Amino acid sequence: MKSLIFLKNLKAFLIIITAAFNFLSFKTGDTLIVVSKDGKGNFNTIQQAVDIVENGSSQRTKIFIKAGTYKEKIIIPETKGPIIFEGEDPEKTIITFDDFASKKNQEGKDIGTTGSATVFIYANDFTAKNISFENSAGRVGQAVAVLTAGDRIAFENCRFLGNQDTLYLKGTQDLEDKTKPSRNYFKNCYIEGTTDYIFGAGTAVFENCTLYSKETASYITAASTPKENNFGFVFINCNIAGNAKEHSVYLGRPWRSFAKTVYINCMLNSTIKPEGWHNWNKPDAEKTTFYAEYHSKGSGANDASRVSWSHQLSKAEAKEYIPGNILKGKDNWNFKKNVK
Repeated sequence: MKSLIFLKNLKAFLIIITAAFNFLSFKTGDTLIVVSKDGKGNFNTIQQAVDIVENGSSQRTKIFIKAGTYKEKIIIPETKGPIIFEGEDPEKTIITFDDFASKKNQEGKDIGTTGSATVFIYANDFTAKNISFENSAGRVGQAVAVLTAGDRIAFENCRFLGNQDTLYLKGTQDLEDKTKPSRNYFKNCYIEGTTDYIFGAGTAVFENCTLYSKETASYITAASTPKENNFGFVFINCNIAGNAKEHSVYLGRPWRSFAKTVYINCMLNSTIKPEGWHNWNKPDAEKTTFYAEYHSKGSGANDASRVSWSHQLSKAEAKEYIPGNILKGKDNWNFKKNVK
């Protein structure tokens, strides 16, 4: 019995020593942490790696995640310094969990849409590359894969897998400081879902991405853009695809009245309804939303049949919708540094 206790204590001591050694190495300039399920990295779980990142640091920490399926809910607090998640392969490095909005917590209450997320990103200056983010709950209502509420967030070559409410760009609408910007950039990403699978108040540019509307899809976006924001969701050179029924999917509907969503030079397949946009049974929202397209292509492009309260941009108007202009903000964020 004594030897067993000794071994347990020794194991705990070694874990502490290893963590302390890694922490000291980060302090002295080593910004790489390796996560691997086989025990050959610094940590076995991603959350352990996030937890050890120094609060308030201006130095970026790269967390390299080896191939594997990591079933865990991950929270990246707003106190953390800049973090990069880099996976080994987007189809082999998978972060997944199976919570959903109507699941009960310990008090018997629904955890809600926000609580259902697999990954919560509250920190600023977060970047992810070559990773799949998944909510595997199935078709059980709202079930978020990724929630972003920080600023200057970028994803490159990532996949977002789910059904309803896959990607929640929460923004700052429910935070104490509602003036804080929440800018997101997506490059060469894949996002799938059924209902409102890209939604929220954040500002986001999707460039060269694929949006895939699954069998029972109905609405791609549900923006809740704050009134004072010039931009909401902007899709540039994206492929709007899917296996939903022909003419069954809307480009968007307004979660809140000043929703802004624009598609620039996108390829739209036949799943898109000719009318394009829905008012969510709120006629007044037709006067306050801004829904627009420029040079839509493919069988789902039909500017003649779009609802009268949507817009077809002119060439001059479309020039405003370039990533640098949309995302620059007051601090002139150079988003290209996050994805180079």
